[in-house]
Amino acid sequence: MNAENPPVPPVSQGRLLVCPTPIGNLEDITLRALRALREADVLACEDTRHTGRLLAHHRIPARRLTSFHERNEAPRAAELVQRMRAGATVALVSDAGMPVVSDPGFQLVRECLAAEIPVEVLPGASAPPVALVASGLPVARWCFVGFLPRKRGQRERMLAEAAETLVAFESPKRLPATLELLAVLDPQRPVAVCRELTKLHEEVIRGSAAELAARYRERPPKGEIVLVIGAAPPPASRSERPPPHGPRGQ
Repeated sequence: MNAENPPVPPVSQGRLLVCPTPIGNLEDITLRALRALREADVLACEDTRHTGRLLAHHRIPARRLTSFHERNEAPRAAELVQRMRAGATVALVSDAGMPVVSDPGFQLVRECLAAEIPVEVLPGASAPPVALVASGLPVARWCFVGFLPRKRGQRERMLAEAAETLVAFESPKRLPATLELLAVLDPQRPVAVCRELTKLHEEVIRGSAAELAARYRERPPKGEIVLVIGAAPPPASRSERPPPHGPRGQ
């Protein structure tokens, strides 16, 4: 062997750990996720201050935080991939729940897969299944759609055509208009408004679309909302009703 030209050792490769964090109660995190947060070389977080509070609660030093949000995802993803190529373990967290699901991280996961960097997704807290079970509505078939469309026409089509239980995020300000639209489409359609899940003021209000529209018409709720909506009636039943012509929403 030529001592002047020793073989180049293979570059060690890191990995990406996708770590769910609590959706409210800071105790709702797995032991495996806590170990990942302690041992990762880099914590890529949506808001470093928010993640810092979680780490402080669990007595984990906050020395390796880097911001990773929707405005810097593209350049930061490239940087993190290079660090993982060099052997770093990166833990990806969002402010609450499972990263990538209505949160930043999709581009980073895709770039890791393209670069053949291992991606491990840890199980943990996520608001949609919590709301689904709390709603009391059928769970055999359900669909999560993220945030409901802002435009009324698109929102109306989605609500009218949902063939299974629908789970969606909705803003408190838009909730009354969405409930009014549901009440026009089908006053008896079952709905659950799940607010501030796992937090101090958690609340799940169940009822018909007409009942909930009346409840929130003059008093929009505060906090984070997950809306669970029963399946739309079959097309034959819908055809017997007059077309929607209720109040115009947001």
